[in-house]
Amino acid sequence: MAVNTILLDFTVKPSQLPYSQQEDLMTNVLENFFPHLTKVHKREMEDGGFLLFFTAIRGSFLSVRSFPQGLITINIEYYKQDSEEEILSFKRITLLETELASVLGSTKSNKFPPLRRGGINRYYPTSDERILEYDIDALVFEEKSPYQKVQIVHSRTLGNMLILDGLQNLSDRDLIYTETLMQRGKEDYAGKEIVILGGGDGALLYELLKENPKNVLMFELDEVVIRACRMHMRECCGDVLDSMKGPNYEIILGDCMTSLEAMIKENRQFDYVFGDLTDVPVTPTPQNEIWDFIRLILKTSMKILKPKGKYMTHCCGAACPGALKMFEDQLSSLGCEVDYTKATAFIPSFLEDWLFYQIWKKEKDV
Repeated sequence: MAVNTILLDFTVKPSQLPYSQQEDLMTNVLENFFPHLTKVHKREMEDGGFLLFFTAIRGSFLSVRSFPQGLITINIEYYKQDSEEEILSFKRITLLETELASVLGSTKSNKFPPLRRGGINRYYPTSDERILEYDIDALVFEEKSPYQKVQIVHSRTLGNMLILDGLQNLSDRDLIYTETLMQRGKEDYAGKEIVILGGGDGALLYELLKENPKNVLMFELDEVVIRACRMHMRECCGDVLDSMKGPNYEIILGDCMTSLEAMIKENRQFDYVFGDLTDVPVTPTPQNEIWDFIRLILKTSMKILKPKGKYMTHCCGAACPGALKMFEDQLSSLGCEVDYTKATAFIPSFLEDWLFYQIWKKEKDV
């Protein structure tokens, strides 16, 4: 059950119809689609144009705004129980748009399928903040940890999907994400020593262990993420989160920076460090707390890499070239010279191409 919001807009010539005629024409059309249509308020706007409010069948609510620049918008809202029929099917929305455009002499019009608000959230953003609607039909898990809101929802297409603070992170259909992050088939992990920073969903650890590494240390801050994924994301993580320690891996709860600093003091070095933490933010400049954290993680991770070791990380969407360039710019200020490669993969639950980086220290000239 949810509130359905339907949006329509029409472009007209500003001087084509007097406001009173616009109102009469639209009201006549709307009455054919909404039984018991009743005008409850009208207001002439100071900058020109008018605002109309209507109520209709099943408590539906309509607002009409006419702008003096030649734009008319119509917002329709009504509450729908799961067992109820739509007041307006998409076919009827199309017909309504056609009839209104005709009587208004509209040169251009747009309509949108119903936005379903309330209940389970079905809408999540792309990296460049476009809205995606998912076929989510159930909230599987929800808990507010000391660090973030952790949710797992079920999608008919994607299976279970991990949502952190309102952003999609991983679904049952996202093996390509993990395989591109680890560059499966291009990197040899057999007998290697590996660190994972973050990775609480367990997917990276699960896939790396299939490659027979010598040892993997995973540092995750949020116990709630581990617990949620252990219960509900087993298609991604298998049984690897059932135990915090295995023959060749250990999961350590706590701040990864504390662990990194301890390993530096102990002069420990690793073949691979995975930054499976926050994505690179889309901001005008690389100047905020998240960018500071990303720079700190990069610089510190370089200190625990073996001479031929690699730092592997995800970045952000290919639709954000500015953020990608800012990330690459940070690689020249790590206290050591580095080279890097990058890989792109289309991630099902993101519905967009995602960038992954492989970074290593340049060999010093002899």
